[in-house]
Amino acid sequence: MRLAFSSVQAVESYLEKSQTILFGLGSIENHGRHMPLGTDTLIPDKIIDLLEEKSDVLIAPTLPYGAADSLAAFTGTVSLGVIGLYDLLCRVCDSLYEHGFRKFVIVNGHGGNAKSLEMLGQRLYKKGAYLAVLNWWLMAGELRPEWAGGHGGAEETAGVMAVNPDLIVKEKLHDPLIMTADIAENMPSTGWDKVEFRGASVIIPRPVKVYNKNGWYGEDKPFEASEAWGREMVQTMADYIAEFLPEFEKVALPKP
Repeated sequence: MRLAFSSVQAVESYLEKSQTILFGLGSIENHGRHMPLGTDTLIPDKIIDLLEEKSDVLIAPTLPYGAADSLAAFTGTVSLGVIGLYDLLCRVCDSLYEHGFRKFVIVNGHGGNAKSLEMLGQRLYKKGAYLAVLNWWLMAGELRPEWAGGHGGAEETAGVMAVNPDLIVKEKLHDPLIMTADIAENMPSTGWDKVEFRGASVIIPRPVKVYNKNGWYGEDKPFEASEAWGREMVQTMADYIAEFLPEFEKVALPKP
């Protein structure tokens, strides 16, 4: 059931039996030259499309923009920042709260949205409501460890293939992962904002593009992805959420 397609009276009828609403949250950002900028929005949308076949939960429109400041130097990236995203989420959820919704489920596609979502969840809890955040790429790796992946690696590449394999720039699938020692020669870049020094990791926040010219990162190489993997993965996530929702519905609300 889609909020955008529903009449006022249909939503009123829905609220008589349920206080749960679900929507996707993504980002428009670089994922390597082999991937579309909308990766973090496209995959949650696909999971939600599959979920709709199995659940009568009310689905609000996906929010396609997120907090992606660290990737802003890559052409096409759009970032609301942590506070901008938090403000947007608050306005959306406050409106829905006023109508009677108390259980908010967000299918999230971007790790950079985490702080805004944590702030939102704390705020909703104080108002007597719950937020459940489903970080699909992390959960997929928990359900099937062989699926676990990095940013723009095989896991997300497979997810986009499940949406539409034509969105993949196939000649770029073998682009190497190149991490540069931009801070110092004895402090090589080893991950997202990480450098290694004498056997331990140090976090030095800075734009991704200064140490990773391509934009993808992870041990899972993009060319390892397949459409079959992606289809199984997004279906597994949809099935999981369909099982989670009725149990979440039974949970007693916190006291405001």
